[in-house]
Amino acid sequence: MHNLKVMEAAFYQSECAQPHPGRARAIIKAHPEVRQLMVRNPWTALIAVSIVVLQTAIACGMGTLGFSYWWLSLLLAFCIGAFANHANYVIIHDATHNLIFRSPSWNKMVAVIADLPNLTPGAMGFRVYHLKHHSHQGDYEWDADLANHWEARLVGNKWYRKAIWLMLFPFFQVTRPPRLKAVKMWDRWFSINLACAIVYDIAIVYFFGWAGFLYLVFAFLFSIGLHPVGARWIQEHYTYDFDQETFSYYGPINRLALNMGYHNEHHDLSSIPWNNLPKLRAIAPEFYGNLKYHSSWSRLVLQFIFDKRYSLYSRVERMKQNDRPQATRETANGEIDNLDLSARPIRF
Repeated sequence: MHNLKVMEAAFYQSECAQPHPGRARAIIKAHPEVRQLMVRNPWTALIAVSIVVLQTAIACGMGTLGFSYWWLSLLLAFCIGAFANHANYVIIHDATHNLIFRSPSWNKMVAVIADLPNLTPGAMGFRVYHLKHHSHQGDYEWDADLANHWEARLVGNKWYRKAIWLMLFPFFQVTRPPRLKAVKMWDRWFSINLACAIVYDIAIVYFFGWAGFLYLVFAFLFSIGLHPVGARWIQEHYTYDFDQETFSYYGPINRLALNMGYHNEHHDLSSIPWNNLPKLRAIAPEFYGNLKYHSSWSRLVLQFIFDKRYSLYSRVERMKQNDRPQATRETANGEIDNLDLSARPIRF
């Protein structure tokens, strides 16, 4: 119970550097052939456009049927729209790392196009703070992937609050970037992202009506929230066993999620596009075989909601030098807890 109370009050404080740069160097030294996986995949842009066309076509169909078929919109959004929008989130992610085209501007344009069915201009803001997440993983002042303290305290570990938080995740996420250091969100590309989103939204309502728009709202909320693909946000870095801070998911939804589950692999070598991440694991199995991983996003959603060991504070935070005397934690036996962040052969 002591550990549970501590986890509700603060992130787990780690004195260790993040594990990914060191493992990346070791992988490249042991398997220099992985450099051949560091390529760009322009075909990803075609997938993005195809998904936008698919989502727009479904919105058109639902607009034709009208509001009386809201239940069908909800069903289609859960079964199709969530996976489609989530795949485009992965494409926005690869565009953020310039893994589609050589030109950063072309990558940004692909991200803006992929963002259209989401109805909100999130691609360019994501580009800014996601790169900080890689370089400053676990640093509260730089990493927007960590929840705000007020956010974590508000949600706690009550099951219904965690469910509401997951359902409204995108709205909580936009409150985090303002706390970050040296992050400029508004620039020319952010304005382009905003303008394109507004034009697309207006066009959907004008041509297909509010019933078509409603389908896209449902798809947006499911794709990033209370849905199996929403477990991605929990899978990547949440844990109540702090010997490991990044987790991969190896399950069937990866086929629809463009391998987004391969998160340890991505953090280790972020210059590898989505289609080559399974090849990295296959080439260097000795680096990933003993890491804990998730095999079911659906199970993880339920576990996160109903397991009281999970809260928004179930994350590793990097300690600063002047914080270390106050930040050490104690185990349930009263001993100082200095867990090693190396891997163990334990599977979730």
